[in-house]
Amino acid sequence: MNSPLSDEEMIRQYLSSQPSHCFEALYNRYVNKVYRRCLSMTKDPLKAEDFTHDIFLKVFHKLDAFQERSSFSTWLYSIAFNYCSDQIRLARRLQMTGMDDDFKHDIAENKEAQMHEETLYLVNRAMESLSVNEQNLLKLKYEDGMSIAAIGELCNLKESTVKMRLKRSRDKIYHLYEKMYTV
Repeated sequence: MNSPLSDEEMIRQYLSSQPSHCFEALYNRYVNKVYRRCLSMTKDPLKAEDFTHDIFLKVFHKLDAFQERSSFSTWLYSIAFNYCSDQIRLARRLQMTGMDDDFKHDIAENKEAQMHEETLYLVNRAMESLSVNEQNLLKLKYEDGMSIAAIGELCNLKESTVKMRLKRSRDKIYHLYEKMYTV
């Protein structure tokens, strides 16, 4: 039985000869996760859907630029985060030019969105300071939604070890976030 190709193997194998097959497989693997990331940032299902499609178009055109310095999913998620952040900033700038009766409401929403964006930025910076193993465990649990048992099996670790490493990684992120937030 053939095991499915990893993202990186698929890109290397199919990008030059069958780019549409490569893109379709990657799209099917990650569309829901990218949509959820967009939705968490925009709080708008329609915008999140539009952003998801835009992100995949952008990724498809830049796929040959993927250099495997990180995993494909990390590269894709950083593109998604940056795209959503840019679109939110652009929308905020455009929104400020057209003032209307909802001005006070808009200011409150903008402050909330800005705080959310800043929080995401600081958490991502804190994540980057973790070791690759710590990052991978957190991504398996919180981005991929794997259970503690599945992570333990995948990484050949006891469940208690996985739990403790996740807790320590979360604590590190929390402390780094607090440190950056108070600076």
